[in-house]
Amino acid sequence: MKITKVESFALHVPITPPITDAINAASHWGLPGVRIYTDEGIVGYGYTGTCALGDEMIVQTIDRYYGPALIGKDPFMVKEIWDDLRFGAMHWVGRAGIAHMALAAVDIALWDIISKAAGKPLWKYLGGHKPQRIKAYNTNGGWLNWTKERLIRDVSEIVEQGFTGVKMKVGKPDSREDYDRVKAVRKVIGDDIILMIDVNQQWNITTAMTWGKKLEEFDLYWLEEPLNPDDVMGHKKLADELNVPIALGEHVYNKYAFRDYIHQGAVEYVQADVTRLGGITEWLQVAGLAAAYDLPMCPHVGDMGQIHQHLVASTQNAIMLEYIPWIRDIFVEPATVENGYYVLPQMPGASTEMKPDCFEKFRVL
Repeated sequence: MKITKVESFALHVPITPPITDAINAASHWGLPGVRIYTDEGIVGYGYTGTCALGDEMIVQTIDRYYGPALIGKDPFMVKEIWDDLRFGAMHWVGRAGIAHMALAAVDIALWDIISKAAGKPLWKYLGGHKPQRIKAYNTNGGWLNWTKERLIRDVSEIVEQGFTGVKMKVGKPDSREDYDRVKAVRKVIGDDIILMIDVNQQWNITTAMTWGKKLEEFDLYWLEEPLNPDDVMGHKKLADELNVPIALGEHVYNKYAFRDYIHQGAVEYVQADVTRLGGITEWLQVAGLAAAYDLPMCPHVGDMGQIHQHLVASTQNAIMLEYIPWIRDIFVEPATVENGYYVLPQMPGASTEMKPDCFEKFRVL
């Protein structure tokens, strides 16, 4: 099998209503990515996830640097291709961020081709571990721009739908408001529901130490991204001092950075995101590293769960998966949760293939 054509794209799918957390505001979810065609008629889809900003730079990287290097290659040589692209023309300027997200899109498309050619869903091709279902937790009711009343209503509805875990955003200018909102949510969902909070990097170490301690009383499952994602030692201090476990990985872009976090004991739930790492190839390496330290994988879903459901289902130390349903309707086989659990996909591939009408409707590049 040989690659014959590489076509980049970017879609912008509306988020209704728009959301904010402590660092981002988004009205659309961006899917810059690639379709890779082969001489055997199999087409692989790969993409990364953005707040619909900067997508053109990811697309340009694919068009100018990665796409031409793929023509004539055998997609089954995905690890060799990964090395060639990672250490190729973009290595000097792009070992993270734009170039790495473009690499993720390419790598995901290659694994989509491989598992389609094998006639198996990706989770089974990789070696299945959870053949029935995956535990889901819901993030889509806890946004920072929600009023406290809407926050309470939405998390209550999430629990009624069968979810046993919810995550809410914190990071208000006045941390006393965060405390009040967390207290209200814990009261309404009760003690049996898992509750996580996500700061989206907005605290300094003093705020994190102070309010992390105060919020311990609400039996939090984890404290997510409390500090700048490059501050390994700050997270280590929090992990050492707080009783709430530290979760992070959404903005950690390569296995070496994860190695440093893990080796220092600065992370306790590893949230590696396949769309921020260099795709499936590097995600599997991080999962193996975490497993060597007996740390659980709980991916952040820049892909909105389409690809990660396969990775969690095939990884021993992956324990559950975030659920945000913004883009599921554009896919041929959308990520589906029933009674708080992901239903595993059965079609061959990585669940990245998009409906033609939706592809054209939301395409901007």
